[in-house]
Amino acid sequence: MRMNKILLSLTTCLCLLNAAQAQNAYDIQVTLKPYKNSKIYLGYYYGKIKAVADSTILDENSTGHFAGKEKLTGGVYFIVSPSRTILFEMLLDSQQHFSLSADTTSLPGSIAFTGSPDNTLFHEYTVFTNKKGSDIVASQKELTTTHDRKDSIRIRDKIKTLNDEVQQYRQRIISKYPHSLLTALFYVMKEPVVPPTPKTGGRAVDSLFPYHYFKAHYWDSIDFTDDRLTRTPVFEPRLDKYFKDLVSPQVDSIEREADMMLLQARVSKPMFQYLLVYFVQKYVNPEYMGQDAVFVHLFEKYINTGQAEFFTDKYRTYLNNRAYSLMANLIGQPAANLEMVDTLNMSHPLYEINAPFVVICFWDATCGHCKETVPKVDSIFQAKWKQEGVKLYGVMVDGGKEAWLQFIKDHNLKDWIHVYETKAHQDSVEAAGQASYRQLYDVYQTPMLYLLDKDKRIIAKKLSYQQLDEVINLKLHNGK
Repeated sequence: MRMNKILLSLTTCLCLLNAAQAQNAYDIQVTLKPYKNSKIYLGYYYGKIKAVADSTILDENSTGHFAGKEKLTGGVYFIVSPSRTILFEMLLDSQQHFSLSADTTSLPGSIAFTGSPDNTLFHEYTVFTNKKGSDIVASQKELTTTHDRKDSIRIRDKIKTLNDEVQQYRQRIISKYPHSLLTALFYVMKEPVVPPTPKTGGRAVDSLFPYHYFKAHYWDSIDFTDDRLTRTPVFEPRLDKYFKDLVSPQVDSIEREADMMLLQARVSKPMFQYLLVYFVQKYVNPEYMGQDAVFVHLFEKYINTGQAEFFTDKYRTYLNNRAYSLMANLIGQPAANLEMVDTLNMSHPLYEINAPFVVICFWDATCGHCKETVPKVDSIFQAKWKQEGVKLYGVMVDGGKEAWLQFIKDHNLKDWIHVYETKAHQDSVEAAGQASYRQLYDVYQTPMLYLLDKDKRIIAKKLSYQQLDEVINLKLHNGK
């Protein structure tokens, strides 16, 4: 009778354990030697970001569980040691109930998965490519030390064979498991192979054929509705390369490409969110002048129309402020008027200046960077710009009037139109609920330079004085 009760208790415990595991959307048992009584982490990629999805405490037997009530987004995940070091990667897809074991003293060979065919396949591929990769590196090193021509040919042939073996291994997986996450990763890493340029009469039909073909086939087999790609380390670099090397830097070209991708991704909320965040972060403070217009486009089309509810209130407020600030100073748009007074408190509005070009310099007499840069701006103004008809409109931003006047005197900043905003004007603008000049010109740091044409349209902004000089030269010589 007592033995029956013990068996009944064990059966009950097992049933309860199985029921608990069945309630979890994901349940991953981990045995990770030699760690004991310590915390490990389950991490994932989100573009260039590495984040933590879960954690568990390993017991005396080096065993723990990652488990949760909501299924994890498929992608490339990784196990992180108690010292926050990434130990190895694994795949999470539809199968999220499995176990793994590993001895961290002998990675990756000791890793074993049970109940996860995807990870068994991924682990075998990882071991294979690690071996081939080591052979390739060794051969490349050997190539740098040999001076024998025949030996060089032999080594190059060996490297090619090794690379071909890796490609063939990948192709076998693609053919056998066409819908697997590993296949999707291979497609992201695979670049188009450009065929020979078509010729007529022995001459190339289109000299740009390789570029057009490569760009047209760059996204072949890559599914913009596959939200698993958002949690991989390979998708964002492919986006980076596309917009850096293949898309024209012109604003309308970037907008067209971004809109096309977002349209394709609309049925996948995680992918749509990922792409919108990617584009917003890339163009809210762009690498190249004028591309902030892309961010304004994204704001007006997606964010301001309620399609970005996933942004936090704080971040949405930041984007709102940035968008409305940038709208007022896009390249090619009329600059906002500046109602300023000079050192003698005489009115000197920006739009009363008559000149083929106006350089606006927002600066602060107490700013370290301004102290270094403003005298150099004055030097090029005195040496070149003044003779070319350029007017220099210097706006005091901070630092106080006394320090401002002293700096002007000490550095002999003559022939500038030195101006500042009075407290009374600042108060009236604020009382009327109007945007300040800081918002209108997006003055978030100093010094900041703008270049306007004779009609006060913005030609260039936020460039160095050397870059501004290049633009002025280009405009003077080309008349554009």
